[in-house]
Amino acid sequence: MKIRIQALHFDATEQLKAFIEKKLNKLTRFSDDILEAEVFLKVVKPEVANNKEASVRLITKGKELFAEKTTNTFEESIDVCCAALKHQLEKRKDAHRHDGAIPEEILDVDDNDFEDVLDD
Repeated sequence: MKIRIQALHFDATEQLKAFIEKKLNKLTRFSDDILEAEVFLKVVKPEVANNKEASVRLITKGKELFAEKTTNTFEESIDVCCAALKHQLEKRKDAHRHDGAIPEEILDVDDNDFEDVLDD
C-alpha cells in the first residue's frame, strides 16, 4: 500500500510518520483491496485542547473510505481514525460476503426432503 502523509503548516517528525505507517499497514489485515492511503494532519487552533486533527482517506478497489478525528495528540487521532476505518472495512467485507449469498432457508434443507425425487 502506498501511503502519503501531508502535514499542513508544520513539519511532521519521522517518529510520527513511522507511527502512522505502522498503524495504516495494520489495516491490510482486514482487506487486500487497499491500494493507497492519504493522511492529512493539521493543528486546528494552537491555543486549545483537542486541536490535533487527522484525516485519512483509504483508496480501495471500487470504493474510498474516509475518517477524520480531532484529539489531543496526532497519535491518538490516527488511532481513532484507524479504528473507524477498520470498522468500515469489516462492514464492507460483511456486505460483500452477503452479496449473492444463498438464503439460509435454502441451506437448511433436510436430505429426507429429496427421497421422493430420488426414488422415481
